[in-house]
Amino acid sequence: MTLTHQNIEQLVSLCKSGNQLAQLEIYNRYYKAMYNVAYRIVKDSFEAEDIMQEAFLSAFTKLDSIQDSLTFGAWLKRIVINKSIYHYKKNNKHQNISFDDVKYKIESDDLGIPTDYEFTNLKAKQVLETLNTLKENYRVSLTLHLIDGYDYEEIGDILNISYANCRTTISRAKESLRNKLQPLESY
Repeated sequence: MTLTHQNIEQLVSLCKSGNQLAQLEIYNRYYKAMYNVAYRIVKDSFEAEDIMQEAFLSAFTKLDSIQDSLTFGAWLKRIVINKSIYHYKKNNKHQNISFDDVKYKIESDDLGIPTDYEFTNLKAKQVLETLNTLKENYRVSLTLHLIDGYDYEEIGDILNISYANCRTTISRAKESLRNKLQPLESY
């Protein structure tokens, strides 16, 4: 029986019964996206890989707690985001590095951006590079909102801030991003 043609609900059911091939199939379907989510938060390839692996282990050991198998992808993504934010905060707790001193290098392959449209790729790369120069709370909240698709309430829960504070932070982050991108539009 080939598992590549199974839907996620069937695969999760097989995983709950201990089928390791089903686990491998789920891993193969989700690992790139989950790596990209972790990488956008921690900005370190090796750490993102570790976080992704930990998230899959957590997910597979806690499969019985998932209510609806169809929401597996969103559930797994939430685990990855929570682990990424935890690792990020843990590693940066005592570091005071100015963003002016940090240079970011974004590889289009690492972020899953297609390289066949050079102009679009260049614009997307500029936006992502500019996003990475924002204040830390702006960068994380804007990434969760615009790239990962979380709403204000979910982001507030993830970052332990109020709904109103989340809306304000994202609004200010968007404005800051716009202001930093305006000089680039003239090119």
